[in-house]
Amino acid sequence: MFLILDDRQSVSDAYVACFEREGVAAAGMVMGDLPDWLESSCDLDVAAVEGFLIGGGADRKPIPARIRTRSRSPMIGLLDGKALSELLELFSIGVDDVVAKPFHVREILARMNAIGRRLRPVDQSIEISGIRAFFDGRDPVVGGVVLSLPRRERRILEYLVTSRNVRVTKSQIFSRVYGIFNEGIHENVIESHISRLRKRLRERLGYDPIDSQRYLGYRIIDSAVAAGEFCEADTSLAQARAVSMMASTDLMREAGDGSVRNYDDERVGYVCAG
Repeated sequence: MFLILDDRQSVSDAYVACFEREGVAAAGMVMGDLPDWLESSCDLDVAAVEGFLIGGGADRKPIPARIRTRSRSPMIGLLDGKALSELLELFSIGVDDVVAKPFHVREILARMNAIGRRLRPVDQSIEISGIRAFFDGRDPVVGGVVLSLPRRERRILEYLVTSRNVRVTKSQIFSRVYGIFNEGIHENVIESHISRLRKRLRERLGYDPIDSQRYLGYRIIDSAVAAGEFCEADTSLAQARAVSMMASTDLMREAGDGSVRNYDDERVGYVCAG
């Protein structure tokens, strides 16, 4: 989700509409409301904001500093036109990058990804279990072939791949994909999206890479880790069988006439004899 800070309602709504057309959740907020929102919101809500877009406002100078008290997400300043003085002002107050209109949402995503790489080492793409996800609006590569996905499903897959083997809840996915201010849609819609996504991935990979547990959430299973867990389980089973065979052998004792006699039945009878 992206938070657009602009005191002009019509401009903010237009930006939000552009993001929604690309299947990216966004919400508008006037700059005066930001301090109260930052102070009252929980950590999960603040973490759901992937980036802040700072547009026009009466007093935007303290905005970047206030954002940094709660979030390390990228901040991009938005210019109505190419004005050098305004560009220099935005950089001086602490934004990470500046974009002038007209711009495309995919440009914003690419710039946000580039800023993220500078703030913390991250890959331009992540591959896990035969799935390579990108973060600039491109469709993922699944099983070596590009898999065209609906925008919401692509965003869910990117979030799951980014989280790797850590489980994320339905609420976390909803906040990332639909935004924390979207009250018109119930979060159960995520279950439908994931069901369709699983079907597409299963058709391409031959198995379902998404593991889910009730009340715990979803995760992408690393095929290498899963294979290691399977081998460990198989080894444990083999060891258990070996111990069982050794126990059976101990129950076989040599009789006086040289024959081997099984006293297991006698032992069971003795234990149950009461």
